[in-house]
Amino acid sequence: MNQNSQKRPYRGGHTARPTTSRRPRHKGGGRSKSQGRAYIHPSKFINRATIGEAETPYEPTHRFADFPFSPKLHSNIAYKKYEVPSAIQDQAIPPILDGKDVIGLANTGTGKTAAFLLPIIEALSANKDPLSVLILAPTRELAQQIDEQFRAFSYGMKLYSTLIVGGMNMGRQISQLNRRPQVVIGTPGRTMDLIKRGVLSLDAVKVLVLDEADRMLDMGFINDIRTIASSTPAERQTLFFSATITPQIQELTREFLHSPVTVSVRTADTSERVDQDVVEASSKEEKMEKLLTMLGQDDFEKVLLFGETKYGVQRLSDSLEKSGFASVAIHGNKSQSQRQRALKAFKDNNARILVATDVAARGLDIPNVSHVINYDQPATYEDYVHRIGRTGRGNATGKALTFIERR
Repeated sequence: MNQNSQKRPYRGGHTARPTTSRRPRHKGGGRSKSQGRAYIHPSKFINRATIGEAETPYEPTHRFADFPFSPKLHSNIAYKKYEVPSAIQDQAIPPILDGKDVIGLANTGTGKTAAFLLPIIEALSANKDPLSVLILAPTRELAQQIDEQFRAFSYGMKLYSTLIVGGMNMGRQISQLNRRPQVVIGTPGRTMDLIKRGVLSLDAVKVLVLDEADRMLDMGFINDIRTIASSTPAERQTLFFSATITPQIQELTREFLHSPVTVSVRTADTSERVDQDVVEASSKEEKMEKLLTMLGQDDFEKVLLFGETKYGVQRLSDSLEKSGFASVAIHGNKSQSQRQRALKAFKDNNARILVATDVAARGLDIPNVSHVINYDQPATYEDYVHRIGRTGRGNATGKALTFIERR
């Protein structure tokens, strides 16, 4: 660890900024800068990874080979080298296969996408009814990742999906919907747009999936979700996945689900596999100097760097490029294709640094992130937890560093 990141947190003298009420969002789910920021004490950014000999690994009761999937689906699972299910997969797949409503409570990076996709694909292999599955996700990136996983797991099974998200050509999406795919994967905003235009009917939906439900509520999509759910048949299977359980989440589950099975595999609020610390800086110049020093170290192999605003993120990425660091950025001013190219460059190690706003903090499957650096502090502690969840995934140990102001 960089010696600059080993300093202890400042313990006093910082005046808390006022906290806003649960915030309204402008279109697209972004937080307005004028809405303020909750003060987070620096001590909350420090936590040593607790993984060690005392950790008891999860012992699944199944192997993937044990699940009653079709031979082709088993073949696709084996091709992806899936052998032993994660906790959420092990416990959620059987009740989903039985047609039950399921509430899945799981941290980011636990494999929940496969937990709902595999039973859905198995059901569709027997009954290929068009427009029978609707999967909602909070962000374009997460929706796209779900679509990619669906296509991989259903390869060669003559099952088709359509991705409906903002930032992409709506005419093309309408054309794809007219081909009557079995699965529609979308964000709430674009899904509502297409329903209002009369080009998306949900009358045939048999399975409704709400993925990252807490994040969708946090982004202000509660009314859209209610409208979309009410547009589907009452007799449907509903799968509800969330990292947290709040009173609003509980209200939604009572409203949308019938006699659900609850599967909870949540761990602590912050990843036990993430070593967390702070970096003190007294000026913008010192902050950038320390960042460049850290990024020059060999162990900073694959770094996800968070900034507050889309303009700041782009400036920071450009500055890193000028300093000789291969960097890409994703933020709200990027088109969907630009964001996809940036993510691909980062995943393929063509760029070692990805600078992002909180649009990337949740649900992105980016393997082998060695460090998360909060160049700008998150607006809430919940956002912090989502940010650092990008590292320390699977059996790896990650590191998270947060810049704080020296007093």
